[in-house]
Amino acid sequence: MNPNPDTTPAPVGATAPDAQTTLSTLHEGHPVPVLPSADLLRGQKVVAIHHNGSLYRLQATRQGKLILTK
Repeated sequence: MNPNPDTTPAPVGATAPDAQTTLSTLHEGHPVPVLPSADLLRGQKVVAIHHNGSLYRLQATRQGKLILTK
């Protein structure tokens, strides 16, 4: 049994029923946490993200897509 299931990558080719059940993915062979967009947006349509001295805007569209702009 893995003591930290959040960092266990899914087997190659495996699919999850939805994004909320997918706890991690791989980037360059290393596990990366997956955050539901609802956790970032917190009920809002637009949030600001401060990163490396710059301010970005993350917006959810009516079509259910995300737009990240600087």
